[in-house]
Amino acid sequence: MNKTYAILGSGMQGTAAAYDLALYAEPQRILLADASAEQAMRSADRVNGLVGREVCEPHQVDALDPAGLGLFLKDVDVLLSCVPYWMHPRIAKVAMASETHMCDLGGNTDVTLETLSYDEEARHAGVTLIPDCGLAPGLVNSVGLFLIEQMDTAHSVRLYCGVLPQHPKPPFNYKLTFNVQGLVTEYDYKAVALRDGEIVWVDTLADLETIEVDELGTMEAFTTSGGTSTAPYTLKGRVRDYEYKTIRWPGHCERMRIFKDFGLWGEEPVDIKGVQVRPKDVFCRVFGEALAKIKDQDQCAVRGVAVGERGGQPVRVQADIFDKQCPLTGFTSMERLTGFSLAIHALELAKGGMPTGALRYETALTGTRFCEEIQRRGIRMKVTESVEDPREPLALS
Repeated sequence: MNKTYAILGSGMQGTAAAYDLALYAEPQRILLADASAEQAMRSADRVNGLVGREVCEPHQVDALDPAGLGLFLKDVDVLLSCVPYWMHPRIAKVAMASETHMCDLGGNTDVTLETLSYDEEARHAGVTLIPDCGLAPGLVNSVGLFLIEQMDTAHSVRLYCGVLPQHPKPPFNYKLTFNVQGLVTEYDYKAVALRDGEIVWVDTLADLETIEVDELGTMEAFTTSGGTSTAPYTLKGRVRDYEYKTIRWPGHCERMRIFKDFGLWGEEPVDIKGVQVRPKDVFCRVFGEALAKIKDQDQCAVRGVAVGERGGQPVRVQADIFDKQCPLTGFTSMERLTGFSLAIHALELAKGGMPTGALRYETALTGTRFCEEIQRRGIRMKVTESVEDPREPLALS
């Protein structure tokens, strides 16, 4: 397509997104940027080696320097933001000034709403902004849309996702696959859901349930924040219930609640021997570094379950994705499902068919279209249907 793409943040997800663009977008150039010149070089070399041509260029860029970022985006058609979630609105401002389309990995609904507040400004600049294009939020919501699109009327949608170690080790049975601050945000902040047709804010690390996953066995699932993003607002009036939960190995939720209940994620400073520190900062430093030492390949389970009606008959549709770390490329399932998902939206932006403005994720691309694209990348989705009375509570396992 002869377009120039730029990626801010050349870590795990950014590198996977660059690889996907190199394979599927026919790019003129991919500018792979990071605050660390060494990291950018390492990631660009990796992608170029995997695809067998020099398509990625490494760049050292300070994402929070508007002047420097503006120069970097001068000839860029589409920007993919893979930096910590709180940076996205600041970067979006520069993207609009540079007349560059942008999609990001999101992760926090309040921050996403800030980006969406730029709708008029984005339309005036002639660009499109799409936040929350990762895994959860992101891919899981596309699965939810896909389910809704299979029905004449959808009543309830339940979404689940978990990135897990293949060889879990006690006590947490978990492997850190993204920024630890993002993990704590998911576990600590309130979650947005649709229940009985109304928007509600629900506690995280709550509503614990057991589910059965064919490839894993008995797992647990519980509420976390961010996964639904803006979908409950968009789908209000169209579906009655819309919720998201995280999948973990049994026992994980209870152990993490200890940190939450005893204030280890507090954001107000406390005095420790004359030094003011935030408990959350200490936790992220200590716990994050400890989890980072766990070396294991990952796997990811995604499930969507919906009940509704089709042709005047009740129907239950379930979609399951199960993915493991790729032995050929070395990309983890987290990188594949997150980075590839972002790249799919970047490619659609480059095609120029989307309206300008700041778009809610669930309005940018149909679930059916997205699921076709993610499966084209070798990530299979199993869909099963059964008859179920939509007036009954949704079966969750």
